[in-house]
Amino acid sequence: MDRIMVIGISPGTGKSTFARKLGQYLHINVYHLDVFYWKPNWIEASLEEFSNTQQNLVNQCQWIIEGNYSSTFEIRAERADTIIYLELPLRVCLYRVVKRWLLNIGRTRTDMADGCKEKLDWDFIKFICTTYYPRKRIMNERLQSLESKKEIVTLKSKQEIRNYLENIKMKKNDIE
Repeated sequence: MDRIMVIGISPGTGKSTFARKLGQYLHINVYHLDVFYWKPNWIEASLEEFSNTQQNLVNQCQWIIEGNYSSTFEIRAERADTIIYLELPLRVCLYRVVKRWLLNIGRTRTDMADGCKEKLDWDFIKFICTTYYPRKRIMNERLQSLESKKEIVTLKSKQEIRNYLENIKMKKNDIE
């Protein structure tokens, strides 16, 4: 496990937190795609700029790249040796998005670009609700097409996520 994609069914699955912990345990740098996609004040990067940044990242020997961004999925998937997919229930994702907003009002999270203060609006909630099930189908199809070429790890509950990270931590401690 040297080049790891961390993706999820929706905002609020815990991709950023999971990737940070995994990076700590494996001693691999973590890159949050939101940092490269968003410029200050929620200005979007161009697809060319966003793609070029990822091309440079995936050429490194080791990385953990966290984030979905379907438009550039293939850039990461082509070079990844492991894809970790978090698929928590919709209600958990919505709860976590609201909780994250409440805990970070007026601040910029470390996994976001500078100048992008935490925000939550009806359009974002609607996006999560309307894309959850179609995205679930699309993600499953994508992952099935990659199963023979990549290690695919699907985690569907908070307990599975905790167990997976604990197992990685224990294995790494045994080696060191």
